Amino acid sequence: MGFSEIEDKKQLDAILNDVIQTYDEKIVVEDRNGHLFTELSKMYGCDFGITVCGEYNEENQFEMEYYFPYFRGTGITMQEEVTIEKHTGKESYAGACDDLRIGVTVIFYLQNAGEYLTQRGKGHISDSVYNITLSGLAKKGTILLPVMTLEEEEQQSKRDAADRGRLIAAAKNGDEEAMESLTIEDMDTYSMISQRVQNEDIYSIVDTYFIPYGMECDLYNVMGQILEVTRVCNTDTGDRIYEMRIRCNGLEMDVCVNENDLLGVPLVGRRFKGIVWLQGYVEFGY
Repeated sequence: MGFSEIEDKKQLDAILNDVIQTYDEKIVVEDRNGHLFTELSKMYGCDFGITVCGEYNEENQFEMEYYFPYFRGTGITMQEEVTIEKHTGKESYAGACDDLRIGVTVIFYLQNAGEYLTQRGKGHISDSVYNITLSGLAKKGTILLPVMTLEEEEQQSKRDAADRGRLIAAAKNGDEEAMESLTIEDMDTYSMISQRVQNEDIYSIVDTYFIPYGMECDLYNVMGQILEVTRVCNTDTGDRIYEMRIRCNGLEMDVCVNENDLLGVPLVGRRFKGIVWLQGYVEFGY
């Protein structure tokens, strides 16, 4: 997000102190133990910035516990039931929900923990469907050319995705025939890819994917078609940042990456490939 010149802790501390002293947003919530959990956020560009979290001591002085960079996406990525769990060791939270388009449980870092604690304290959190806006921070990425497809193939792909979503929903409810159909479909797909990969590049066969990556549960290896792209600047450092909206396995989300860490020129229709830290903003409402 534009702080590529940070080389030591002294420079980092100066930025964090800037957030604490000149924040744009402040949320203070009294938690169940009587502590004043506080979020201080400052924007350093269009839709991205740094949030510092901590609490006020008895002398009313702010004590930082941790911080995280954030990038706020646009639109509603999905509408699903969300499970919120606290991270061990600090007052931060992860969200998890199931999306039939992807077929796996999507886990993300909750951006608006202060709002969640506020609504939980009022007793407004329930097992209902919420609007979720996902976004991804990418440390680096690559731009790939698009795969040429016919209109009929695109329509068939959408129908296949819808049918697969219905099968996954049925399988989750214990439908054995749906489980068998999904197994056979996966075997056919593996067989097809194994034959084609001998003469074709894998990225001409697989046009998008959304795969959990590594040991951390909110990291994903993604590749998706670029729908929108904007280049903005970090107001503090002047670094140029690309903000891209991509479609990945039928799911639309925004991704942010430093221009210096991006190989290739992003344009609408091309594909973005990279590892992203998945974040989410949940509209808890009232």
